[in-house]
Amino acid sequence: MKGKKKEVSVIDTIVEGMQEKKGKDITVIDLSGIDGVLFDYFVICHADSNRHVEAVSDSVAEFTHKRLDLKPHHVEGTENAQWILMDYMDVVVHIFQKQYREFYDLEGLWADGKMKRIENL
Repeated sequence: MKGKKKEVSVIDTIVEGMQEKKGKDITVIDLSGIDGVLFDYFVICHADSNRHVEAVSDSVAEFTHKRLDLKPHHVEGTENAQWILMDYMDVVVHIFQKQYREFYDLEGLWADGKMKRIENL
């Protein structure tokens, strides 16, 4: 995933995968300008239930695999699907149930990054 052009297409593909299954309040946080951060972007959304979180995660995996021949390096949280993290190396995907998104407040923790909110479809 070297170069900004590739990263942008990964982000766009992840966002499309989230939108396909009605992921809510999608936010992209550009962290590339922050020293010491091990990744360049977070892509965050939430869903209504554990099944909805799983569906959004499956859609992101399907979109990135079919369009970019890319699989996540690591996935966490599939056991209970309250919060699934998908690691695409420079891009980390977070899919929460709403109450967990509010509790962990990644947007607040990473407020130094450049935030871009994607309108719900």
